[in-house]
Amino acid sequence: QVHVVESGGGLAQPGGSLRLSCAASGTISEIGFMSWYRQGPGQQREFVASISSGGGSNVLDSVKDRFTISRDSAKKTVYLQMNSLNPEDTAVYYCNADIRTTTDPLFHTFWGQGIQVTVSS
Repeated sequence: QVHVVESGGGLAQPGGSLRLSCAASGTISEIGFMSWYRQGPGQQREFVASISSGGGSNVLDSVKDRFTISRDSAKKTVYLQMNSLNPEDTAVYYCNADIRTTTDPLFHTFWGQGIQVTVSS
């Protein structure tokens, strides 16, 4: 069984920073891409950033000057450092990970439950 759990969300003031973490655990053989998505109020879920097992990353153009994705493979954890936050960043942030378990040779995408980020004064 595999679990993907986000943490680090909450309330931030405009111009502030938050760092989200997402840890994978369970019967994991290998982790490929790890990614962040977000869904704002009344909006569709959108891609924010992803990072490969080798460290190559891709970040949404509109946030790439403010958001940084990184990972600690030993801890099976991906991070999203968010700086200069503004109210438009308010959303539920979701993490996913492409994981191969010890019982299945194929990679499958596992999602976290999401975590709220609210940017408000």
